[in-house]
Amino acid sequence: MSTLITNIAELTTQDADHRVLKNAAVVIEGERISWLGAAADAPAADQAVDAGGRAVLPGWVDSHTHLIFAGDRTAEFEARMAGEGYTAGGIAVTTAATRSTSDFDLTRLALGRVAEAVSQGTTYLETKTGYGLDVENEARSARIASTVVDEVSYLGAHLVPAGLDAEEYTGLVCGPMLDAVRPYVRWADVFCERGAFSGEQSRRVLQACRDAGLGLRVHGNQLGEGPGVQLAVEFGAASVDHVNYLSAADVDALADSWSGWDAGSGSGGATAHRGTVATCLPACDLSTRQPLAPGRELLDAGVQLALASNCNPGTSYTSSMAFCVATAVLQMRLSVHEAVRAATYGGALALGRESGRDVDGERAVGSIAVGHRADLHLLNAPAAAHLAYRPGVPLTHAVWRAGVPQPVR
Repeated sequence: MSTLITNIAELTTQDADHRVLKNAAVVIEGERISWLGAAADAPAADQAVDAGGRAVLPGWVDSHTHLIFAGDRTAEFEARMAGEGYTAGGIAVTTAATRSTSDFDLTRLALGRVAEAVSQGTTYLETKTGYGLDVENEARSARIASTVVDEVSYLGAHLVPAGLDAEEYTGLVCGPMLDAVRPYVRWADVFCERGAFSGEQSRRVLQACRDAGLGLRVHGNQLGEGPGVQLAVEFGAASVDHVNYLSAADVDALADSWSGWDAGSGSGGATAHRGTVATCLPACDLSTRQPLAPGRELLDAGVQLALASNCNPGTSYTSSMAFCVATAVLQMRLSVHEAVRAATYGGALALGRESGRDVDGERAVGSIAVGHRADLHLLNAPAAAHLAYRPGVPLTHAVWRAGVPQPVR
């Protein structure tokens, strides 16, 4: 079955050539994009959808979320808004609630959050474990996550549970816990931050997870300057996320990690050296009242950037990628095109899903090109600029995920 979407006022491809097409059309065949170009040149298809002069983007790629949880942290949020500082300790509140919730209810809650995100244009999602923090519950979280999202990251190194020795717990994360989650995850992450895991503990986790064949990610430099960025670059991590407090050396290290990459070709080709993506989480920055990550400085230095929601119960309880894009434009000084690219292609790059290599049998996401997965976001607006021009207004008109129309609230 093929579907022609025509009468598109503006088609933002985010492909290798950064094309923005006017008066365009796209053809979906199965789960893939089979054609795109001028509406006047569109081929016939089994069915047609009139976009009505609206804009089409790639679906959002949300490369950093924490969706497997139960419980509520409204009181913590209210206290923070009243002036209390943010620490990592609130994770323990969610851990207790998550451990006491059944598999059925954890799955139901996670599926609801995924549906909420998809209805706002998100078509590819990563999520993490990290609210189980013992072998049984981390494995359970990983198993549930693998049934509800596209990519799963192991975050046993989220926080040292109260009453446990940090070194002993790090050993658990690197040994039995890693073995238990391994069948369900593609990535490993570590919260390298004061109050969480030290640089040396983070190094142990990254080494063990790399030895186990997992791709690497790092929570780094959220609450102050620290070793997170440097460790991420040293280990060749796919991304380092938060990046609020960066030294000049950190920015240089991230920029240097992309020095062998052919930015003009998008993916740089199968043998090109790829660097560490800097993932900015602006909704989290606002909720924790941290300085916004220096996205403009990073882009100007040549660092590849992603935007993600960081949807979690403590510091960023939103699944709205449009909100993150608007914030990046209005407060981080990104252009609309740069922000949209970071929230689509940048997220795909952070997850290693940007190219057409059909990794693990999956097509490239985060851009609109022939052969890529048909993840499309139709806005109720004539241009992508309305995402920042009309902040807070729900603009999602229709969504296709792997070629399948999705419910929109």
